[in-house]
Amino acid sequence: MHKIYPKTLFVGQNFEYLPTCQSTNDVAADSISRSEPEEGLVILTDHQTAGRGQRGNHWEAQAGQNLTFSLILRPFFLNATEQFWLNMAISLGIADALEPLTGAMLRIKWPNDIYLDNQKLGGILIENTLQGYSIAWSVIGIGLNINQTQFRFPTATSLLQRFPVEEEYNRPALLTTVLERLEQRYLQLRTGQLALLKASYLQRLFRYQEEHDFVAHNERFRGSIVGVDATGRLAVQTGDTLRYFGFKEVEFVIG
Repeated sequence: MHKIYPKTLFVGQNFEYLPTCQSTNDVAADSISRSEPEEGLVILTDHQTAGRGQRGNHWEAQAGQNLTFSLILRPFFLNATEQFWLNMAISLGIADALEPLTGAMLRIKWPNDIYLDNQKLGGILIENTLQGYSIAWSVIGIGLNINQTQFRFPTATSLLQRFPVEEEYNRPALLTTVLERLEQRYLQLRTGQLALLKASYLQRLFRYQEEHDFVAHNERFRGSIVGVDATGRLAVQTGDTLRYFGFKEVEFVIG
């Protein structure tokens, strides 16, 4: 896994492989605090012992079976209030890389989980460091379930579980493709192609324009996702009312 040669300008051109570590995001953050690493540095491990997910959840991954890595970017062109655009670009890059294997059933569950039907295939944790009103550094932790076939929770799945192949999936080749697609979407963001990014994001958004149940403030209600606003809030139409929810303010009812 330590020999990766993506066809990119900077993403993955600098690479650090650790057989095991607690959290690749923590290693990346430590690298930023000690020095100024080159943009595009990737920290990869085969065994992450204390991986973190959104909402403070633990990320479960068997050693040597999946892709667990962090990418360091410097999106100084984004203000703090614009950070959701980075979420869009990163989740789209992953979707671009995996869709040839999964087909159209792959979806991005707001804000940036990767889903197949009602099961989670991957997760993203973006941790930003601000300088004034701008984002100085972004550490992007990515976990993708590739060859693992047993999970403690039925809401998790993997490529091999859903799309069996004779041999296991080639993780270095998949990682190479993911890094290339991530850079393509990041460059779209950097060059201001926001309308394209948003249209692509909504096209792949989980349960977009479908009526489903949600929970917010201990209230269960039925509604339809109709969009995402400029700050990343989820727009849900409930009857004649349009409601907006920030991260952690609403939960999907899965099942």
